[in-house]
Amino acid sequence: MSTRELVVLGTAGAVPTRRRNHNGYLLRWDGRGVLFDPGEGTQRQMSQAGASATELRWLCVTHFHGDHCLGVPGIVQRLGRDGVPHDVHAVFPADGADYWERLKYATSYYDEPHLVEHPLSGPGATLQGDGFTLTALPLDHSITTYGYRLAEPDSRTFVPERLRAHGISGAAVRELSGPLLEECTVPRPGQKVAFVMDTRLCDNVYALAEGVDMLIIESTFLDSETDQARERGHLTARQAGEVARSCGVRTLVLTHFSERYGEGDDPLFLAQADFPEAVLAHDLDRIPLPARRPAR
Repeated sequence: MSTRELVVLGTAGAVPTRRRNHNGYLLRWDGRGVLFDPGEGTQRQMSQAGASATELRWLCVTHFHGDHCLGVPGIVQRLGRDGVPHDVHAVFPADGADYWERLKYATSYYDEPHLVEHPLSGPGATLQGDGFTLTALPLDHSITTYGYRLAEPDSRTFVPERLRAHGISGAAVRELSGPLLEECTVPRPGQKVAFVMDTRLCDNVYALAEGVDMLIIESTFLDSETDQARERGHLTARQAGEVARSCGVRTLVLTHFSERYGEGDDPLFLAQADFPEAVLAHDLDRIPLPARRPAR
């Protein structure tokens, strides 16, 4: 049975705390792991979560602030040490290529992994994965930053009643084509996930989040720091909730919290987001994607 879930490896902002590690988000997608923004300590957090380097197929960095990339050296070297045999696609802003190279070669290698690099520039790109596309769009932060949208293509699913009406069963089902195939099936929406880190509100935040099953989004500040959020290129919990409501998001995952907030502030993030299916992320949470939308 396929597994689609978010494994939360870290939820802190720029400064980790005793209860929140630097960023790190592993999206498990039918055995193909997509790791977003590995901050400091991600390798150990993966061990704590029961995740391994061998499940990684994609490594996506939104931007080159330390809390989003200081875990890259450990992850890259772990891929080599564990002898991961398959390609791992690395996606990052092209104008941070110097940072990428320094992170990748921070120390000597045990063995160099198979990295396929996809530097992003300008309006971004759509890359083809195994059973999904990965779209990157630029955001509005203090340095070049991209958000990501993973989308499974729509398909069609058989309607048993329609098959029976045409007397079709067994191996004959697999041979259907043309108008009869259309008549015996209905559209099946593909699942979609968006990952939005450090940014002010901008058009591409909404473009990434539109209609997704899960939106993983920074909510660095509460309302009391709205001006500071704007100045520093961040979102508040309330803004994250507004995006989720306007885009028809199904599950909203709030994360990337400033170190100024303690455990007693957690309920305020959910209250200000004001979204019925909101999750306040904690380190090592495992959040399943919601069940598929019904066929249309």
